[in-house]
Amino acid sequence: MLSDLLDHNIQWATEKRRQDPDYFSRLSALQRPDYLWIGCSDSRVPANVITGLEPGEVFVHRNVANLVHRGDINLLSVLEYAVESLEIKHIIVCGHYGCGGVRAAMDGHRHGLIDHWLQPIRDTADRRAGELEKVGDPETRLNRLCEMSIAAQVESLSRTPIIRSAWSRGKDLAIHGWVYGLSDGLLRDLECGCDGLAGPRAEVEGKWVGQGHA
Repeated sequence: MLSDLLDHNIQWATEKRRQDPDYFSRLSALQRPDYLWIGCSDSRVPANVITGLEPGEVFVHRNVANLVHRGDINLLSVLEYAVESLEIKHIIVCGHYGCGGVRAAMDGHRHGLIDHWLQPIRDTADRRAGELEKVGDPETRLNRLCEMSIAAQVESLSRTPIIRSAWSRGKDLAIHGWVYGLSDGLLRDLECGCDGLAGPRAEVEGKWVGQGHA
């Protein structure tokens, strides 16, 4: 029932004011996060919750399978605002194991318009086919592709004019590739990030982080 959501909101707001009478006045006065989160639309991966951050501490953009389409005006508008107006210091591209978007991209069925959106995942799978073929278990293979896709999105983001311009002007800005495990609630750094015009620090090449491992 929608009324339940409104009731829960009243309870939440009341409890927040009880704990901290100035909470909402502070929150409404200024938004100055250090982080931009580009994550999956999956409802099980809420950025604030899994990072332990409060509202106002992370600026969030989400889409199916956390993809960076360089013609996506929505994402580019969020990115430009985050970099130029909010002056964020870190961009986190975060995918998750068991991603339905990755699965849909590779299941061989037609799903409609979403097939066009998910094409970058299939492109990544084609480029890394030799490595993926060595992974016997189908679920493990999809999770490995999820990691590869995150690294590809980090690289794609690093090549946008918004980011290149920021770096050329000496802005302190780093991009990170993370993956989240639904089964254990842990975030893992894939070490495929970059922090300047030199490009990614490392490709996630031949590396399997794997669900349940650090």
